[in-house]
Order: sequence, then structure tokens, then C-alpha cells
Amino acid sequence: MIKAFESINKGYDSTFQANKLSLGVVVPIENYAQSPIPQMKDHLERVQLIERLGFKALWIRDVPFHVPSFGDAGQTFDPFTYLGYLAGQTREIALGVASIALPLHHPLHVAKSAATIDQLSNGRLILGVASGDRYEEYPAMGIEHAERGALFRHAFTYLRKAAEPFPALQESYFGHLPGHIDILPKPVGSKIPMLITGYSRQSLEWNAEHGDGWISYPKHLMQQQFTITQWCALVAGHDQSKPFMQPLYVDLQKDEDSKPQPIHLGFRIGVKYLIDYLHYLQEMGVNHVAINLRFNQGDIPDTLEKLAEAVLPHFHTHQKETSLT
Repeated sequence: MIKAFESINKGYDSTFQANKLSLGVVVPIENYAQSPIPQMKDHLERVQLIERLGFKALWIRDVPFHVPSFGDAGQTFDPFTYLGYLAGQTREIALGVASIALPLHHPLHVAKSAATIDQLSNGRLILGVASGDRYEEYPAMGIEHAERGALFRHAFTYLRKAAEPFPALQESYFGHLPGHIDILPKPVGSKIPMLITGYSRQSLEWNAEHGDGWISYPKHLMQQQFTITQWCALVAGHDQSKPFMQPLYVDLQKDEDSKPQPIHLGFRIGVKYLIDYLHYLQEMGVNHVAINLRFNQGDIPDTLEKLAEAVLPHFHTHQKETSLT
């Protein structure tokens, strides 16, 4: 059994529980398999729908530039502006970012935006952080791509310090915090929960020591088991354990017995096999799966309803809401 996770804020605490798996949904909640740019059609209604259905978190991404060769412009909206909007249109669902590319932002702006959303949502923000993976964005912003690992560490430290009253920090990349000026607002809890994505150009030891969790990518079950075993061994020496989460692309089939067929970072799959697969992930130590329906060929609201009816009851703290008013 894994030790309990640290209590940080409402979103983190409701999404991550030791030895259990919860489910969230990646925004945009639509099929845009034929284009890198989604239409964002009915985006608010679908976010409110996943909250009513009982999904634990929504996840958006930080994509400063549309890089056609990468093939995915994310939700197109600025992540913090958009989350601020969604914070006022939802009540309970965790507001996740997977992930902010820290080297491409001044950490002061990240700290202020993140804490603002955390306050406005009553502590529902979960902040994934990363070093970034689209090379073209760095020269476009006058940033050395080769320095992104060091920039990530400095920005991460700055964000941690920003949660303290009148923070003091000597900082060579982003300026220094002198200790007699403050950064407001502060997070609802003692800090903003920050989950590190991939390795972010750091060692796994560094990530286990400094992050509040790890976001990794879908892998073959045996590879993922090895990955999680490494992570659990590194966080075992801490007072609390730290969660592991991953995304999963799903094309849900009408036939509940449809066997899994591989697609990009996921499966074309029937409900029964999806439930079995998620149980395997839970047994391995995955604490949260962010479902991405970009390649889903069925009607999106119908798919969400089916997932809520057939899949959510198998996993932790399922609580279907009856109203958003």
C-alpha cells in the first residue's frame, strides 16, 4: 500500500488518492482528427457536462505557437485566461494544466496567474509543468533551446518561493526577489500543486524530490509498470507519497466487447476492455488518467455519457452531480 498523498488544495486532494485511480478529460472535448486546430464547438457545455457526470478533472495545455509539424494546436485559448473563465462556470471539477512550458514564461506571471485561478476557484488548480517540446517556440521568443533544462529548474524554484510571504531569492535567469516586496495573491493552500511532465530535462531523482507528482506518457503495460516502480521507490523516503498520472487517447466503440486496437497514445476500444485496462493501470499505481477524445469517432456527448455510466463507477470517489446551479 502506498502512503497517503499530501493535502494541498481541493483540486489536488479530490483528484489524487493513494492506491486509487480517477478519471479526467482533456480539453478540447471534440474530434479534430483531421485538423490540428479544433473548432472549440460547445466547449463550455461539454466542460459543464463532464463535471455533472462526475469526472474529477479537466486538462488543458500550454501551446504558445501553432507549429504545423507538431500537428496539434491544443485548445488554442490561452491556458490561464481560459481557466479563469472556466473557474467561474464550474463548481467542483479540478482545473488542470498539462503542462505549462516554464522556460517560455516569466515565473512571476505564472505564479500570479496560477494563484489567481486557485483563489477564484476555491483551490481547484493543478499545475502541470514542463520544459517544453516544440523547438520552434524557443527562437521565436529569443530563448536558447539548449538552456531549457536550467531555465525549468530556476522557474520552478521561483514559483515555489512566490507562495511564501515576501519571498527572498537570488536568481540569475529571471531576476532576484529581494524579500521586501511581495507577490499577490497567494495560493489557497501552502503552495500551488505542481506535477512535473516527463523528465523536463531533469533527473527522475530531482523530479521526485521537488514535484508534487509525475505526469508521464502511455506506454506498454510492462514498461509503464517499470516506470511507476522507479517513481514509487524514489518517493518512498518522503513523509507522503506522490501521485502518478497519464493521458490516454480513446476512440470508444459501440460494441462493448470490441477488443483494443492501438491508436496514437491509446486505443480504439470497447467499454468492457477499457474498464479492464484501467483496472490494470490502477493496480500498477496510476492515480489519474486524462482521457483524450480527439480521435473518437462517435458522438462526443453520447461517449461521455457512456463513460460516466459504465466506467466511472468502477473508480474512486465517483459522485455524479445533479445540477450546476
